[in-house]
Amino acid sequence: MKVIVSEEIEQVCPEFVGACIDAQVVNTPYSATLWEEISACSEKFRQQLTTESLKEITSIAATRRVYKACGKDPSRYRPASEALIRRILQGKRLYQLNTLVDLVNLASIAYGYSIGGFDADKFEGDTLTLGIGREGEPYEGIGRGIINIHGLPVYRDAKGGVGTPTSDNERTKISDNTSHLLVLINGYDGNEQRVRENAEYIQELLRKFCESDGGAYYIYR
Repeated sequence: MKVIVSEEIEQVCPEFVGACIDAQVVNTPYSATLWEEISACSEKFRQQLTTESLKEITSIAATRRVYKACGKDPSRYRPASEALIRRILQGKRLYQLNTLVDLVNLASIAYGYSIGGFDADKFEGDTLTLGIGREGEPYEGIGRGIINIHGLPVYRDAKGGVGTPTSDNERTKISDNTSHLLVLINGYDGNEQRVRENAEYIQELLRKFCESDGGAYYIYR
C-alpha cells in the first residue's frame, strides 16, 4: 500500500512524519498477557499524568495543534490517543475488543500518537492519501455512527475516508477474522525517531501476541 501526504496537510503540518506497518497476523478475541501489559502501562500513567498534563505530551499537543489549524476543536473531537489516556486517568477500564485492536490501543497510549489499525484486505485500490475532511463528506466512525469529519485529517482510499485521528471507519475496521493488518502512525510532531520506535514496538507486540513476524514498515512524509 502506498501512502501519500497531500499538499493541504503539508501546509498545516510541514514537519509531519508517518509510519506504515504491513503484516500478516493471527487475531484472537482476547489475550490475557497483552492485558497485563495494558494494565501496567495504565497504572504508570495514573501515577505520572493528570487530564490536564496529558495535553502537554508532545505527540498529543502536536495533533491538537493540527486539528486547530484544520478548523476542528480538539476538545470536542479528541484525538484517539488523548481520549484513551484520558479514560485511563478517569479510572475507567479501556474497552476490550480483540487482540489486534487492543494491541494498537496499547501502542497508541504508550507513545501518544493517534494510530490507525485496518484490515488491509478491505481497502479499495492500492493508495491511501492523507488529506483534510470536506463539508458533508460521508464517514461512519467505528461504533460512533455518522460523524462530521470536516476539518479533520483523513486518510482516503479509492472509495473514500478510512481513518482519522479521532476514529477509524467501519468499512475497513479490524475484525476477529483479520489476517492482513495495516497500521498507520501519525507523527504530527515530526519526531521521526520516536515514530520509528513506535513502529518497532508494534512489530514487537505483533510477534508476541499475533503469531506474526512483525511484518515490515516504512516512513512516509
